[in-house]
Amino acid sequence: MAAPTDFTLKPHPTISKGEGPLLVCVLDGFGENKIKDDYNAVHVAETPCTDALRAVPGRFRTLKAHGTAVGLPSDDDMGNSEVGHNALGAGQLIDQGAALVDKALASGSIFSGEGWQYVSPAFGANTLHFIGLLSDGGVHSRTDQLHGCVRGAAERGAKRIRLHILTDGRDVPDGSSLKFVEELEGVLAELQAKGCDAKIASGGGRMGVTMDRYEADWNIVKKGWEAHVLGEAPHYFKDAHTAIKTLRKDDSEKPVSDQWLDPFVIVGEDNAPVGTVQDGDAVVIFNFRADRVIELSKALEYAEFDKFDRKRWPQTRFVGMMQYDGDLKLPTNYLVPPPAISGTSGEFLAKNGQRTFVCSETQKFGHVTFFWNGNRSGYFDEELETYVEIPSDTVPFNEAPDMKAREICEAGKAALRSGKYDQVRINFANPDMVGHTGDLAATVHCCALVDQCVKELLEVVDEVKGRFLVTADHGNADDMAQRDKKTKAPLVQEGKVVSLTSHTLAPVPLFIGGAGLPADIKLRDDLPEAGLGNVAATVFNLMGFEAPSHMQPTLLA
Repeated sequence: MAAPTDFTLKPHPTISKGEGPLLVCVLDGFGENKIKDDYNAVHVAETPCTDALRAVPGRFRTLKAHGTAVGLPSDDDMGNSEVGHNALGAGQLIDQGAALVDKALASGSIFSGEGWQYVSPAFGANTLHFIGLLSDGGVHSRTDQLHGCVRGAAERGAKRIRLHILTDGRDVPDGSSLKFVEELEGVLAELQAKGCDAKIASGGGRMGVTMDRYEADWNIVKKGWEAHVLGEAPHYFKDAHTAIKTLRKDDSEKPVSDQWLDPFVIVGEDNAPVGTVQDGDAVVIFNFRADRVIELSKALEYAEFDKFDRKRWPQTRFVGMMQYDGDLKLPTNYLVPPPAISGTSGEFLAKNGQRTFVCSETQKFGHVTFFWNGNRSGYFDEELETYVEIPSDTVPFNEAPDMKAREICEAGKAALRSGKYDQVRINFANPDMVGHTGDLAATVHCCALVDQCVKELLEVVDEVKGRFLVTADHGNADDMAQRDKKTKAPLVQEGKVVSLTSHTLAPVPLFIGGAGLPADIKLRDDLPEAGLGNVAATVFNLMGFEAPSHMQPTLLA
């Protein structure tokens, strides 16, 4: 899509600017699921505010938040917070990470680009390392893409390949790690038969090893560095299958989730690690999603680094699957060019003198800033934009399911009352982050709390004669049980319902209203395929502007 050249916002012909600000509120992971049983935390929770919003004629509808509606390859692909916030902020359908990698693999361009040329000199005398999430969830990575890269490397002369795998259990069913390892070992056996020395070298669970985000806990990255780079871990095994089966403690009453497996290192017959990272080696992070590999990228790339003691910093040829931060140019080298998202709603607001307040906690702060702004760090105009990050807790979220919802709510209310802003944009992380733990009771609790926070915010919107738009970025809390594909009944193992910790394919709600919104403004009912990309145009209309022509159609009638 061509970048806009004219950033002028024109007044809407029939909707005038409101007296008060517009509140844009994103309830992360708060889906609208057709299945309304005891395992739908959104349904079970006491949510009088959102229940009342659903009942207002013409002011509620649902939106698609997964698959092709948010730029993913197929409608079997779950949405996620990154692509969701890209679509919400950009108002456009952009080919996203998985789709871009699929196209690069299908065309072969991934093997001819600058990134591949950069790592290729290591294929002879050195080792090619792949680090990332071993999962087919399609949120951070996909196993078929890893298999394609590994096969492509061997075909192009890589003599020694090592895999450093993070187990999932979050975007895919818990326990599926063993299946993914077996599939990967089958691919590696193919390569070994052709003379390529290809092995799994280290691993660990994604929530405790390597994949921290937003610098919430650098110790997670440190544990990954020690296992993947240095070959140091609390556990050593001869093969990855045994490592995972042992660390999961499948024979116990309470197995350890794939998400939380301890770091481990694979050793050879001499009990030495089979795959430490050395000077001259090439390193590929094969995740296409940025947020949980930016910190590891900094540790691999930056000479000046003080977040933890690296002990040694090998001089490697390091690339990402994509460039994870365009402003930081991190990493410098990458295999697949990032999506070019220009003309986002934030850019238009700043260039038209609109004042914006943005707030979330650490876990989702980047989503209402970096991802919302088209994968762009920083401000468009620091004089007009206020970004407030509230530090997240560093404990499992089901142990403190309130997270920072109350603090975010209070910050939002203060911003609305201040008279300083034209738009107040906030995100509540709870339904997504607590939902990922699989703890139903904690997720029900946090959905009720978030509903209460929304109620308080909307009361202030009315107080200042403002308007509101409340939506979500994808489903999660709306289904906490793995289900039989045919009957949709919850799956039961050993007398217990099997928890679902991943996102869902459910649509999400869209609510509009506020004392400052004229009574005759309604939502359209003639766009059944509308998705998150339609929200930005709707936001501009609610602020009294015509939407930019390159954006998806507005949802206002």
